[in-house]
Amino acid sequence: MPTPPEWSLTAPQKLTFEEPVTALNVRLVKGTLNIVGTDSGPARLELTAVSGPPLRVTLESGLLTVGYEDLPWRGLLSWLDRPGRRRSVTVTLTVPTATRVEAGVVAASAVVSGVTGATDVRGVTGDVTLVGLGGPVRAESVAGALEAQSLAGDLRFNSVSGDLTLVEGRGGAVRAETVNGSMVIDLAEGTRPALDLTTVSGDVALRLPEATDADVEATTATGPVSCAFAPLSVNSPWGPKRLSGRLGAGGGRIKISTISGALALLRRPEAAEAPEGKVL
Repeated sequence: MPTPPEWSLTAPQKLTFEEPVTALNVRLVKGTLNIVGTDSGPARLELTAVSGPPLRVTLESGLLTVGYEDLPWRGLLSWLDRPGRRRSVTVTLTVPTATRVEAGVVAASAVVSGVTGATDVRGVTGDVTLVGLGGPVRAESVAGALEAQSLAGDLRFNSVSGDLTLVEGRGGAVRAETVNGSMVIDLAEGTRPALDLTTVSGDVALRLPEATDADVEATTATGPVSCAFAPLSVNSPWGPKRLSGRLGAGGGRIKISTISGALALLRRPEAAEAPEGKVL
């Protein structure tokens, strides 16, 4: 049986993979990770900075693995503030759009864009940015923030103190749980909400289009509540507050729960119309 291709990178270098790539698994400690989905050309790796032990790269049966042998996918949390493990890389990976992505970072920042396969991101303290993903997304962190834009698939987010920001959500269900991380969710026009947001002390702000069809139930024990939608009502201005009601024809689902965080339901401004004879 032939030995799968393998590289040990100790200096900046570029690699082009002629063998098809269908899945990507990355595990890094510090530095910067960029993953870009593309419809043209083979998968590529560009390492622009590296320090510490060699970065190991393998490609076998369509699975491209980039990382360290002593950093397992399920062992990221054990690396937090571990002494004597100084290592850092800056790497960009360009893969086919349909690639399934697993990325684990300890204190590195990560950006994933243009991928339509399932994406699984795990982090400790590094921030993660997701742009234009078409498949389902699962993200976990301890203290790292997640910023996402134009996601079409479902999003599942778990964190202790990391914040969640989702802009131009386009139809996938969102289920998010934090302890004291805040959440800001913005849904695009024409989206039927399917939201389940839970936090202990984090604030939750949700911005919805004017024409939203959803049943709403939002509760906070001690936090303030503000709402821009007249059909929704607050049960009492004193003590625990429950904001509930139906928007439009219903059918969508919005469920929010926080103990001491603030709740805000905001109205998304309508898209500006293009002047006659001009195209925006």
